[in-house]
Amino acid sequence: IIFSTPFAVISYFLIWFVPDISRGQVMWYLVFYCIFQTLVTCFHVPYSALTMFISREQSERDSATAYRMTVEVLGTVLGTAIQGQIVGTVITPCIESPLFIGKTNSSVAMEELNMTHNTGSLTDTRNAYMIAAGVIGGLYILCAAILSAGVREKRESSELQSDKPVSFFQGLKLVMNHGAYIKLIAGFLFTSLAFMLLEGNFALFCTYTLGFRNEFQNVLLAIMLSATLTIPLWQWFLTRFGKKTAVYVGISSAIPFLIMVVLLDSNLIVTYVVAVAAGISVAAAFLLPWSMLPDVIDDFKLQHPDSHGHEAIFFSFYVFFTKFTSGVSLGISTLSLDFAGYQTRGCSQPTEVNVTLKLLVSAVPVGLILVGLLLFKLYPIDEEKRRKNKKALQDLREESNSSSESDNTELASIV
Repeated sequence: IIFSTPFAVISYFLIWFVPDISRGQVMWYLVFYCIFQTLVTCFHVPYSALTMFISREQSERDSATAYRMTVEVLGTVLGTAIQGQIVGTVITPCIESPLFIGKTNSSVAMEELNMTHNTGSLTDTRNAYMIAAGVIGGLYILCAAILSAGVREKRESSELQSDKPVSFFQGLKLVMNHGAYIKLIAGFLFTSLAFMLLEGNFALFCTYTLGFRNEFQNVLLAIMLSATLTIPLWQWFLTRFGKKTAVYVGISSAIPFLIMVVLLDSNLIVTYVVAVAAGISVAAAFLLPWSMLPDVIDDFKLQHPDSHGHEAIFFSFYVFFTKFTSGVSLGISTLSLDFAGYQTRGCSQPTEVNVTLKLLVSAVPVGLILVGLLLFKLYPIDEEKRRKNKKALQDLREESNSSSESDNTELASIV
């Protein structure tokens, strides 16, 4: 975490920097975006895995996960607000499509718009993005410093023994053969993809399909604020009714609202209602899969009591699938909109683009959510199984502690 943070901040700033080169800009952004994502993974894997090293109690780990996801979503809200407010102060004119301009003067109009945009507006926009990147980079460094200085790992006595550790590839084989983990990842994959498609295209949907060009920043903030405020609610719900029930109720609650926003006529109030409802489901999608992962690791420990130190493998593949779904979401969105004829910064879009946006924020996410919930049905660790695992792990620890005490007593008598 300490090593990756400064380089991650530098690469993030360079993503928003426009190099003064005529060729190779695509390669510039590709290289620094890949470097930034790699360095964020260097932060995210140990940061997520720390959940298993700060407590042995299931309830304490669940509480820590709830706090962690609340602050993560709150950080997303803060980043969205900073980026939106700083960049939003710069008015970037949209470009009227040649289809909506007279054929005779379309080239002249486009040239005039481009000349206007390429003077003061473009410079202001560049400066605004770089200022926002600097502020967010400063917050990144501050939070990494707090994490590094304030969190201490607690290791079990069994993990401090000098047993020869299992190799990475042997551990990877054991982890990927654990059925509960595979089923949890499969459900997590589809539900995450659904919400990433929704989040990634909702701004375009608000701007073009609903016609709320000047409101989409506030709509996105409504989604993230709703998610932040309702994570404690889902934490209470899962402790009261169980995690699998919370998954079904929380994630499926988005379905009627996703259908409503497409079927009803454009209405700002309805859009905000849908945004708040989507935020409630986003909170469940953020919290619950991460809250279920420590239970899978406990189940793995019971099946492989002599194998230690695989927590990072569990969490790293969880992070991998998060990155994977993000990439798939971006690929699906950009390819679909490109095929539909999307016009960058256009004042309006063709009908095909509006239909595509409706599919990307409604029909496709609903289908993916349903598939994900069916896969979660196969997940074997319910509340009864979780209580049994907790009791069995406590018995193993007590047995390990008693054997350690007897060894110490025997050694003292020999001395």
